[in-house]
Amino acid sequence: MNANVSQEPDLPEFGAGTVWLVGAGPGDPGLLTLLALHALRRADVIVYDALVDVRILELARPDAAREYAGKRGGRPSAHQEDISLRLIAHAGLNRRVLRLKGGDPFVFGRGGEEAMALRAAGIPFRIVPGITAGIGGLAYAGIPATHRDINPSFAFVSGHASGGDVPEGVDWAALSRGAPVLVVYMALGHLAKIATTLIAAGRDGGEAVAIVSKATTPQQRVLETTLARAAFDADASGVEAPAIVVIGPAVKLRAAIDWFQPNSAG
Repeated sequence: MNANVSQEPDLPEFGAGTVWLVGAGPGDPGLLTLLALHALRRADVIVYDALVDVRILELARPDAAREYAGKRGGRPSAHQEDISLRLIAHAGLNRRVLRLKGGDPFVFGRGGEEAMALRAAGIPFRIVPGITAGIGGLAYAGIPATHRDINPSFAFVSGHASGGDVPEGVDWAALSRGAPVLVVYMALGHLAKIATTLIAAGRDGGEAVAIVSKATTPQQRVLETTLARAAFDADASGVEAPAIVVIGPAVKLRAAIDWFQPNSAG
């Protein structure tokens, strides 16, 4: 047998009248799963989020219909209920419907809400996990989510509630005590309040912080700062969303591990 000959895996059929809720990863098309690429090549309709990289959409079947359904803070956005209804309507017309989300659909992606709406409407669906920014973005910034000698645990937390403010249901004091490393999504707009809350709960104002903007893309930028200065430095530097904020000692490992050169990314 020729060792150079590869064989594609036997992937499931993307049937007409079904919806696949697919994670597109944090940006780099190379981080797509095989199932995600399989769905892109077969979908009749692609309903995609604002965080899906244009290079990923270019991998879709050329004649597939594309519908933008992005939601970005502070900008006119599609309503979640309307998006779910669109998925149901397309599937009802016997189309292969790809709901394409940045990162992972079940990590701050509202994929659970869409899956429940599809189940209530009797629409068959498949969940395809993706690499979330809190894992892939950190890796491209040279920051391990865990390191045996530093942090045996970490926490993902949203810094932005559906109403636009800092989430009220988050026990920031407990997180401050219990998680050596915090990975905060959608936090730029509330960074000053989050930092003040964490410091009041006992975190050191001098603790290392990294803000990873547009992770895994050619536009990736990483700002290293401290918890006390994070909001000021973010404003002064002009760092832009989408971004994740990493708080904790793992940030210091970036000096040794930093490997990704965005200017050379294709």
